[in-house]
Amino acid sequence: MFKRILIPIDLGHVDKLEKAISAGVYLAKLDNIPVVFAAVTSAVPGALAHTPEEFRSKLDAFANGQADKHGITASAHAVFAHDPAVELEDALLKAIDETDADLVVMATHVPNLKDYVWPSNGGRVASHSDVSVFLIR
Repeated sequence: MFKRILIPIDLGHVDKLEKAISAGVYLAKLDNIPVVFAAVTSAVPGALAHTPEEFRSKLDAFANGQADKHGITASAHAVFAHDPAVELEDALLKAIDETDADLVVMATHVPNLKDYVWPSNGGRVASHSDVSVFLIR
């Protein structure tokens, strides 16, 4: 049904993404669909990595670890943005295009009052993407 699943992750909060990762892995196993773990960060030194190469290496290690753990085909895709907090949705839309993904499995939060003013990251990706987006609470 799908040819490539993109799972956005935050390497600093992987523990909070287990439901989304599990759902994406489950779907991938159904039809042996490759998974791309995508992460958005800044190219400047930060808590997770000092260089873009170091960040890519950590993201690759994460994807390889998930592939081994779950028995799936997985790869990593890093997107570098000037201000990841502001540009997250656009960076994820770019990652969808660059990886040729046709399904996004993404963690989101339970909607609250502020979501009527500022939509959630997942909501924006779902409303601005032309691929299927599965939001996991």
